[in-house]
Amino acid sequence: MKYENVVSGKFISRPNRFIAHIEIDGKEEICHVMNTGRMKELLLPGAEVFLCKAKNPERKTKFDLIGVRRSDGEIINIDSIAPNKVAGEYVKTLFPEAKLIKPETFFEKSRFDFYIEDDSDRIFLEVKGVTLNVEGQARFPDAPTERGAKHLYELIEAKKAGFRACVLFVIAMKGCNSFAANFATDPKFAKALFEAKENGVEIFAVDCKVTENGIFADERIPVCFSE
Repeated sequence: MKYENVVSGKFISRPNRFIAHIEIDGKEEICHVMNTGRMKELLLPGAEVFLCKAKNPERKTKFDLIGVRRSDGEIINIDSIAPNKVAGEYVKTLFPEAKLIKPETFFEKSRFDFYIEDDSDRIFLEVKGVTLNVEGQARFPDAPTERGAKHLYELIEAKKAGFRACVLFVIAMKGCNSFAANFATDPKFAKALFEAKENGVEIFAVDCKVTENGIFADERIPVCFSE
């Protein structure tokens, strides 16, 4: 996926989850943060960031914060909307025989990101975006998420009901050689991911090429289940 009207700036501070103070062309702007995760290892004072200009000129915040350049030069996409769009572009690679791809579909009281059909399977796919890199390993989540664990247990129920159930972790960066649940931050999610695997839920992880104005699925990376 590509963005329009992207500008760069310098990160100053983040007073709460939803806004950040960014220096753009020598002027301090209050910008909307497109991700409620902590990202303390990324949003450091002076870091180069990338922003998309809002289409609505009447909006209080004129820019959306979509990416940050790490100290090693790698750009990390931090737009929480992007993983689903990336997954939408990647579905045909993951499921090459797909004949129906439908976003935001319900199973009983649960709503999954995608419903897919091919000649032999009915598939539910849930998507999670990952921005945390710990010594070359992508990890999720970077903050406790009851909702994330809930989705995994719902996928288990879909599997028991006869569907093919899958979760895709979209690693919003390059430079990670594997993916694992972040046990130290959220042991309940890690437990849920292990139980999902044991109950036949398929777990995929794909890294991304990230540029100043785009993010694109690239290569599958292995998923690890050891703590």
